[in-house]
Amino acid sequence: MATKLKVGVLGATGMVGQRFVSLLADHPWFEVTAVAASPSSAGKRYGDAVAGRWTLAQPVPTSAAGLVVSDAAAVQAIADRVDFVFCAVDMSKEATAKLEEDYARAETPVVSNNSAHRGTPDVPMMIPELNHDHAKVIEAQRRRLGTKRGFVSVKPNCSLQSYVPAIHPLLGFGPTRLAVCTYQAISGAGKTFESWPEMVDNVIPFIKGEEEKSEQEPLKIWGKLSDGKIVNATAPVITAQCLRVPVSDGHMAAVFVAFERKPSRDQILAAWRDFSGPPQEQDLPSAPKPFLRYFDDDSRPQTRLDRDSGDGQAISLGRLRPDAMFDWRFVALSHNTVRGAAGGAVLTAELLKAQGYLSAK
Repeated sequence: MATKLKVGVLGATGMVGQRFVSLLADHPWFEVTAVAASPSSAGKRYGDAVAGRWTLAQPVPTSAAGLVVSDAAAVQAIADRVDFVFCAVDMSKEATAKLEEDYARAETPVVSNNSAHRGTPDVPMMIPELNHDHAKVIEAQRRRLGTKRGFVSVKPNCSLQSYVPAIHPLLGFGPTRLAVCTYQAISGAGKTFESWPEMVDNVIPFIKGEEEKSEQEPLKIWGKLSDGKIVNATAPVITAQCLRVPVSDGHMAAVFVAFERKPSRDQILAAWRDFSGPPQEQDLPSAPKPFLRYFDDDSRPQTRLDRDSGDGQAISLGRLRPDAMFDWRFVALSHNTVRGAAGGAVLTAELLKAQGYLSAK
């Protein structure tokens, strides 16, 4: 691509914002030209604003270190400098929803990591390999907002990024009931072991809001477009428990599933092996190949060994076996701050660009 799209990162100083900045440092399609955060960071060079709080192993990208941090609330000033923005602000749900729509009305599309608009019927919530067709609802959203190019798109919660992609290729067998227990890394709370020493040698059996998101958001992903909105699916019924575990990165899920038409083990493995979506078919820059990877070794996947599969964008699966109460059970793993957060949003933006929804102003 000769000319890269100009990108702003809202909430750039937080953990997910840092991941956005890092992932976009050498991106072939996008270039970070604006970073924004709270008023307390505004006016500082980005490198200074994250000094002492940079959470990634790789250093602050030199391309971003010298950028002056703007106040994320300065909507028009930032909109004038970018083609679209990624959003990872740490604000209330109501304030985040308003901020994102303000950017959209300033004709600046928003690709958000936040949850504020996940329940909005005309806002697409995409895992790009699974429900790329939901982008079509953007036209209805633009009519509601009164915009020509501005819109809001979101990615789903990190907790479901491992098991929903594994169930999706099996929808033809009619999954009816799904039980899942997730074991979620501390980076999902924006923490490290240095900032959260209480998590060392500890498990916390509660993460506020995660179980509701894990049970409800998949039904929007599997929903259908109707009259300018996304109507949620009604099946499968999902029950979830979400635990915080002493792992730096990587969300593991133990999954139990029942079907209307029970597939064989070979049918499940073939469905996983053969599945791909538009990101793979269009060779998008961040698309993992393969998207789903199954391990025959019963001790895999493991968070430390496998969370970075496909540069953190792939889903790792293992331990597929019959279940006495359901039909089948297996384990699944995803990188929560890459596929589950910033990386999933970057891949979504790549898909939206390929579909024609993101372009230079």
